[in-house]
Amino acid sequence: MSRKPVYSIPADTPGTQTIHFYPDPAKKEEEGLPKKVRSYAGYADVDGPGPAKSHLFYWFFESQTCDPNIDAQAQQQLVDDTPLLIWLNGGPGASSLVGLFLENGPLRIGTDATGTVTVSPDTWNQEAHVVFWDQPVGSGYSYCETPDTYVEDEETVGLMFWRALQQFYATYPEYKKCPLYVCGESYAGKYVPAIARTIHRKNHEQAGTPLPLAGIAVGNGWIKPELSVRFLIDYAYASGLLGLNQKAVLDDSYAAFKTVLEEGEKEHDTKKLKQATDLGNGIVNAVVAYGGNFDLYDVRSWNDLDWGALPAYLNSQGVKDALHVTSEWLCADNSGPVAEALKADNMADASPWYTELIQAKEQYKVLLYTGDFDTACGYQSTEEILDAIVEPHDAWRKAERLIWKQAQGDPKGFVRTLGNVTQVALPGSGHEVPAYQPQICREMLYNWLSGRPFRGQDPERVAQEILAKAQEDARKEKEKG
Repeated sequence: MSRKPVYSIPADTPGTQTIHFYPDPAKKEEEGLPKKVRSYAGYADVDGPGPAKSHLFYWFFESQTCDPNIDAQAQQQLVDDTPLLIWLNGGPGASSLVGLFLENGPLRIGTDATGTVTVSPDTWNQEAHVVFWDQPVGSGYSYCETPDTYVEDEETVGLMFWRALQQFYATYPEYKKCPLYVCGESYAGKYVPAIARTIHRKNHEQAGTPLPLAGIAVGNGWIKPELSVRFLIDYAYASGLLGLNQKAVLDDSYAAFKTVLEEGEKEHDTKKLKQATDLGNGIVNAVVAYGGNFDLYDVRSWNDLDWGALPAYLNSQGVKDALHVTSEWLCADNSGPVAEALKADNMADASPWYTELIQAKEQYKVLLYTGDFDTACGYQSTEEILDAIVEPHDAWRKAERLIWKQAQGDPKGFVRTLGNVTQVALPGSGHEVPAYQPQICREMLYNWLSGRPFRGQDPERVAQEILAKAQEDARKEKEKG
């Protein structure tokens, strides 16, 4: 890996204006342009899967709190004190550049036919360094030198990414002291803890350069799939998308799926785990079909986020040259070769990995947040996962669940914290929370990173008073008779 500055993104798509990050000294037409933000992109060249060599693409943006006109070393304390966030989209097979252009990155691509690219006011790099990684191989620009070679398990995901980070910090040592947070959504509910626990274990083994892991954040995570599939059926029924007979059919299918999944996990049987994935995917697809092909990621809608011209834009030669890439940009959601290779991994339970991180003596900060209108990886599964793994169990269950409020009093979210664990439920959002509620999501993230308070109201006293009054009214009504 070598330092690969991104000077600008060209207007390869009609209607798109060139966006400068900082001037290319080799281009006279850029002389005099002020620097906007330091940005780097390229590949980490790592071993794996197996004997193959792979190339994992990254695109880094320095925090806007840093001055790009001054060398990082001349403002090193500011650089060091700024969190460095890794962002991972899921799929499996999704590119993290979808997150960059549609969710929390500094650029936006329009849904118009020309795919106009603009600067986003909602980017997470306003107060943090952010690096978007395409992984595992076969996602986005990342690829393996041996054709048709893909990652098959989370142990390999974690090890390959740890190797990539070793190269990243060796190439960009000015960021090696920044608190490191591994963040992502959806299937990254598996990737994030797999990577974080690999970092944690390698640090304890004193292998390679110690990495400054500080915490993890996961939005609408695919963590314990049997819960997500169960609650998908319940949510669709409660939303009026299923009738009783249809729900009964799905309940029977779920029972068969769960039996195969439990046998596969108990026996460590790869074949049964793959069968469970087929059965689970079948249930998901049947629910969507019964419901008139509603948007799995937003029960209020019939269409997912619009990628628009993003594939054409990222596969244009000018953009690829600007990002120092040679491969085709590919992106899939739980389909294609990346998903097929992870088929045995898909329905496996990843919640024990969170337990390991939560209970580590380093007290890593853990944030799990959910958009409440997601049916795929929604609130209820996250709630029950945390209820099972956070200890002391009673203390977690009884912890204050704050109504985090906007100035006018409407809820921004519902927040619960105990020790190093924070949970946030966000109304008005589907699966991709940074896209649906960009400003609230970013405020949530910054509050969590910096320890800023979530200001609002604890409704417990009011709710208990309401219940007590209802009981008293019922008692009086009984005495009248």
